[in-house]
Amino acid sequence: MRLYVNIDHVATIREARKTDEPDPVQAAAAAERAGADGITVHLREDRRHIQDADVIALARSVKTVLNLELGAHAEIVRLATRLRPVPFQATLVPEKRQEITTEGGLALRTGDRRLKDAIARLQGAGIRVSLFIDPTLKTIDVARELGVPAIEMHTGRYAHTWKRGDAALKALTRAATHAKQIGLAVHAGHGLTYQNVKPVAAIPEIEELNIGHSIVSNAVFWGLEEAVRRMAQLVKG
Repeated sequence: MRLYVNIDHVATIREARKTDEPDPVQAAAAAERAGADGITVHLREDRRHIQDADVIALARSVKTVLNLELGAHAEIVRLATRLRPVPFQATLVPEKRQEITTEGGLALRTGDRRLKDAIARLQGAGIRVSLFIDPTLKTIDVARELGVPAIEMHTGRYAHTWKRGDAALKALTRAATHAKQIGLAVHAGHGLTYQNVKPVAAIPEIEELNIGHSIVSNAVFWGLEEAVRRMAQLVKG
């Protein structure tokens, strides 16, 4: 199991004042010192937190793996393909201007030319592509048809319902098993916290978790390195 730390909300704090602190590059370094296996950032079309300059700087400074989340927007795809060194992974996600955070997975269609073009351009630049999708068997099958090596399952339903029952966890388990059986690497994330992460981390087919908001929130009290360290202990057992 790998823990990738999403540092978007370090930039959210910075952008609240349009200043130069806190610095996402320093946050990434602190997360890596504390045991993060990778760093995730989402360069949104509206640039509400992470900026182009952050991605360029992180591509140069991250010592583990940079996972760039992005919508299938031509300008952002172009930026990703020009980064040096090449990011190990790009995760294509859905994006709406009015949403507070990503509300669900990509609505996949094999005939989606925009998405297929983004996948082709990223893979042509040597970037490993993952698709952020809902944990349904049909959607996983479409992801496989699109030729990507990995998926990231949206864990939002689980995050909102885990206290009331285990239906969402069972759905995640079924989806992860199916994805692994058809040859996809399985990642997961969204809404995972110190309280609910362990059952998801225990699903054997999942090899990577992306967690951000809970870590950055608790870093206010514990410091970022300690917050990452505590999450890594839960994720990795």
